[in-house]
Amino acid sequence: MSYRAFKKLLGETNLERKCRYLFGGGLLVLITASFSLNTWLNNQVLNDQNITSARLLVAPIILEKHWKWYESNDQYRMLIEKIAQSVKPQDLGDYSWAVFKANPSNADSKERPIDSAGYEALERIKQGEKEIFYRDEAEGKFQYYGAIHATESCVSCHRLRDDPDLELGGLIGIVNIRFPSQKVEQAQNWNNAINLASALVTAVLAMLAAYAIVRYVIVKPVLHLKDVSDEIAHGNLDLRADIRTGDEFEELSYAFNRMLRHLVTVQEELRTVNTDLDTKVDELAQVNLRLYEMNKLKDEFLATMSHELRTPLNSILGFSDLLASSKDLSEKQKRYVSNIQMSGKNLLAQINDVLDLAKIESGKMELQLSEISVADLIERRVGNMLPLADKKNIELTSEIDPKIPILFQDSVKIQQILNNLLSNA
Repeated sequence: MSYRAFKKLLGETNLERKCRYLFGGGLLVLITASFSLNTWLNNQVLNDQNITSARLLVAPIILEKHWKWYESNDQYRMLIEKIAQSVKPQDLGDYSWAVFKANPSNADSKERPIDSAGYEALERIKQGEKEIFYRDEAEGKFQYYGAIHATESCVSCHRLRDDPDLELGGLIGIVNIRFPSQKVEQAQNWNNAINLASALVTAVLAMLAAYAIVRYVIVKPVLHLKDVSDEIAHGNLDLRADIRTGDEFEELSYAFNRMLRHLVTVQEELRTVNTDLDTKVDELAQVNLRLYEMNKLKDEFLATMSHELRTPLNSILGFSDLLASSKDLSEKQKRYVSNIQMSGKNLLAQINDVLDLAKIESGKMELQLSEISVADLIERRVGNMLPLADKKNIELTSEIDPKIPILFQDSVKIQQILNNLLSNA
């Protein structure tokens, strides 16, 4: 039987009831087996005693039979029967016997079996059985059939009387002994009753002992540990288990108390860590607040500075436009004016990009896409950087693949990338 089936059979009972059930079941099996074995052994002993008693009676019966044969006086025959009856043991006073010849066809009626059971016993003994013993339920008696084999003295006598072919060890006949079974059965029943009563008393005493052992040795310490754990679950961490049984339960209580002390220590450490964590969280909140304020100041600064830079830059771009419209400028001067305009516009675009930082931070930055020629864009950037390269005696040239197609990009962002690359170079 599996554990689940066994658990389902017992049900959700407490430990005490389970122990009593298990102990009672084991005790019931043990007592039942012991009682059955004891009853069987008693029956065997009684049967052996009956067989032994019957065997002991065979010799006196044969002697009595021979005595009657040799005594021709009827008066002495009656005396022999009285003597034999008077010397019988009191317990065997009700037995009766008969001797049957091995060959019933040559015997008179007194020396032949009187029923089929006698003939059956004779045939079984002829086939090799030495004795037969059974209880006759119809008559309420025990029946014993024993073989009578010829000895040297038997051979010389019986050859002259009735069996000239008798050999040494041959079967002369069988003796049948019958004695009532009532007294034996009464004794057997009384013995079984005593055994049953002893088994019941033993079972009751054992269950009481098991109840006391389970109640005070096993369940009581377990209940104490349960009560302590319940109190601890309700927050009473100062309570400790106190079991003094000198066995594994006491060791378990020590382990329980060690675990509880460790739990309290860990809880104190956790409380300290939580306090430190709260302090760090407060500090982080204050730092975040300062960062927010600084970021706000940065945005205000950028807005102010970009406005302040735009005003003079717009003036420069305006005057450069006026200067570019003049007709008295040489080609070199026109190129310089064009560079001023281009650089001013780039600077204005960069200032606008600075203003777009807030948009980038908020994820709202937008690209101004348009069709641009990469070759024209590179030539303008290189032309803007030529005065600076000439000043530093750096040769600046550009090689552009004519196969580069028209791109659809933000021209301002591309110009910023090229300006950064050329400025760094």
